[in-house]
Amino acid sequence: MNYIELKFLNPEPPEMGEIIIAELAEIGFESFSEEADFILAYIPQKDFSKEKLSSIAYFQHVEPEPAINLIEDQNWNAVWESNYPPVTIGTKCRVRAPFHDKDESMDFDILLNPKMAFGTAHHETTALMIEFLLEEDCRRKDILDMGCGTAVLAILADMKGASHILAIDNDEWAYRNSLENIDLNHSKNITAKLGDADLLDNSENYDIILANINKNILLRDIKHFAKNLKKGGRLFLSGFYTEDLEDISREAEKNGLNFVTNKTKNNWVAAVFNR
Repeated sequence: MNYIELKFLNPEPPEMGEIIIAELAEIGFESFSEEADFILAYIPQKDFSKEKLSSIAYFQHVEPEPAINLIEDQNWNAVWESNYPPVTIGTKCRVRAPFHDKDESMDFDILLNPKMAFGTAHHETTALMIEFLLEEDCRRKDILDMGCGTAVLAILADMKGASHILAIDNDEWAYRNSLENIDLNHSKNITAKLGDADLLDNSENYDIILANINKNILLRDIKHFAKNLKKGGRLFLSGFYTEDLEDISREAEKNGLNFVTNKTKNNWVAAVFNR
């Protein structure tokens, strides 16, 4: 099958790339990868429409215009493999695609279908959240993964013995991808839902809440996280920059949460709060 490759500049701020990828997925684009300052998106030639592409606001004004290239039929698994190397976090966890060989030395072997580069461990924020989760005792814990994307964090929590994980994302494409990855990893204790913080019932149900989203949504939803976190529970937040940590911490403290620690990578931050 022939494919169309769409090549465009990685937007600023970087989290805008996640939004654009979600919008492209809605009009039929199947896979995504990053290349230096660019994002590459792929769609079967028969499904490509310039009219649908121009309906996405970003592509109505972006300069330079995105490059549109025809990619002749080829071994797409080989193409994906070259653009999607496995990621090892610490010495215990490896995130890979089904076409990569398993590393038997890893305690946690997570499989993700390579349909989008954002939401995998390739991004700094996901890697930081995985680092924190590897250090956390998840056994017999009830966990919320908010803005779950590929469900990589929920899957890791399940592997680490959590009693139950609720994984929520407000993007239908991400929701469908999370279901696929949950099945791929034979995760038995994860429930995935399509929606946002309005699904939460403020009944202090969770020992651990994970939210890797972006600053504005975190600032809006911290109050909901605080109401749904058990006494002594832990809140892990990421998706924002070093200079945003003060604002995030201030809002958390307003809602009865205490800053514990943070990790940074390339100016991205993940932070932990206790209730």
